[in-house]
Amino acid sequence: MSFDDLRDRLTATGATLRADVPLAELTTLRVGGPATVAECASTDALVATVRELDAAAIPVLLIAGGSNLLIGDEGFDGVVVRIANDGVEISGDAVTAEAGANWDAVVAATVEAGFGGLECLSGIPGSAGATPVQNVGAYGVEVAGLLRRVRLLDRATGEIRWAEPDELGFGYRTSVLKHSAAAVVLAVEFALRADGSSAPLRYRELANALGVAEGESCPAAAARATVLRLRASKGMVLDPDDHDTWSAGSFFTNPVVPDDRVAAVHAAIASHVGADVAVPTFPAEHGVKFSAGWLIERAGFAKGFPGDGSPARLSTKHTLALTNRGAATATDLVTLARTVRDGVAERFGIVLEPEPVNVGVSL
Repeated sequence: MSFDDLRDRLTATGATLRADVPLAELTTLRVGGPATVAECASTDALVATVRELDAAAIPVLLIAGGSNLLIGDEGFDGVVVRIANDGVEISGDAVTAEAGANWDAVVAATVEAGFGGLECLSGIPGSAGATPVQNVGAYGVEVAGLLRRVRLLDRATGEIRWAEPDELGFGYRTSVLKHSAAAVVLAVEFALRADGSSAPLRYRELANALGVAEGESCPAAAARATVLRLRASKGMVLDPDDHDTWSAGSFFTNPVVPDDRVAAVHAAIASHVGADVAVPTFPAEHGVKFSAGWLIERAGFAKGFPGDGSPARLSTKHTLALTNRGAATATDLVTLARTVRDGVAERFGIVLEPEPVNVGVSL
């Protein structure tokens, strides 16, 4: 199908079509080759556009905030559907946000309206619709514990319906929606705390910074301000002038080691780092969770690795983030990711798993 024919068909759906758009413009890693982009500023346009493309058997890549994507230098051979519906409504003890709404703006709106519950997820880049896809979490809070329901478009049947959390198969930084093209998130609804208090503070660093005992609450506005300050100190709040924020956030998930392998991992750590070193671990279902950032640093990859002049480097503030120093390609980032992953595996016997969704690249 020619571009002109495609433009005519998608204009009828309410989308705006552009050719040869550098996908680096649409991702927080700022890498990715060219593609045809259909921008959908309303939910109706989004639904109609996806249905039209599916009917024509044209490959589709959905992008909203672009904060969890590593797209290859060749771009995408199909149509990128840019999700730009951004309505937000607070009613009763819940907030409903359309999929393209800026996530931090949603959190800010709830706090400013006198509600609590979402404040620990402040400063996380990306869109509201992406939050249930990877079960976004930070500072002891996960989307799975706050979500009321998700409005989905089933691409096989064309049905639009609200799905309950127990249908989404939530796990650590994942759900049935991740790595699947079966459904499109149209909107999300979250429960709020009507008294303006924060969710119970379960993350020691945050509780200490607020002077609150773990498990207690505090005013949501105070928690949000502190979360933003802590994230900014680690280069985890987007800033166009700070290359440490040209990233996809935490690039690797914290690995969960099965119970029967924990002793071997501790032995490997003792061999390479020392037997008297305190190893940060956390309880997890079916095993023990280790800190990926701690493992990366102890494997010899310091902040800023591999050093000045490299187009792709670990953040100078946080070893868990891979960053674009201004001219990196997807290939540069993949090379760095492989180096770090393989180094940790060689020293400690743990294979780190990437958190971003890879498009046109593989580690």
